[in-house]
Amino acid sequence: MQYLRSCLQDQYQIQVATNGRSGIEKGLELVPDLIVSDVMMPEKDGFEVCRTLKADSRTSHIPIVLLTAKADVESRLEGLEKGADAYLPKPFLQEELLLRLRKLLELRKKLQQHYLQIAGLDPGGSTPRDIPDPSSVDDHFVEAVRTVVEAHLDDFDFTVEELCREVTLSHSQLHRKLSALTGLSANKFIRYIRLNKAKELLCRPELTVTAVAFDTGFNDPSYFGRIFKKEFGLTPMEWREQHLTDG
Repeated sequence: MQYLRSCLQDQYQIQVATNGRSGIEKGLELVPDLIVSDVMMPEKDGFEVCRTLKADSRTSHIPIVLLTAKADVESRLEGLEKGADAYLPKPFLQEELLLRLRKLLELRKKLQQHYLQIAGLDPGGSTPRDIPDPSSVDDHFVEAVRTVVEAHLDDFDFTVEELCREVTLSHSQLHRKLSALTGLSANKFIRYIRLNKAKELLCRPELTVTAVAFDTGFNDPSYFGRIFKKEFGLTPMEWREQHLTDG
């Protein structure tokens, strides 16, 4: 434990769990960016920690590295079967551990484009090829959050707190989960869903810009116009004229 802490403390903020059960509880509460777990632990072993956290939508996205003195193929396969993202036999070098963690975070960053596409926020993009298959649990999570936001699209009073209640996550859990998957805070996620729907509605010439603002949850058309231009570089009317002409 002391060696592991010394390896990580200069580059990461560290929370320590003394056994597997505590590790699961802390993982669900804190939703960290990474988890490094020993396989051999009291209460619950690293395989069970990995299986539990990977099956829970709150923590399924978190990269997990398993450490073990067992170097046999069977143990490595069991760890990967339970959802571990990397498997490091002990003893290990600090440089190898840090490299593994950095690469896992880089892969997570690349996956953000995939989840933005699922949210309808990057329809023209393509998922990078050099990434592992995205988690179906995380796909369903992003789809569920998007569905909730779209169901409240014209609700001026819909807030992050209401979204948290509907997806049964705390504010911090939702923020960390969405940030990890999409790079967006919950507030920005809601706003971008609204703005992208606004672009769609602006292609209907029978709708006024004010009507589009109201239909997408903005009760102040002037504010809607300002943030639309900030995001897309054009006012809603300019965007409409350009795209109706192009069409």
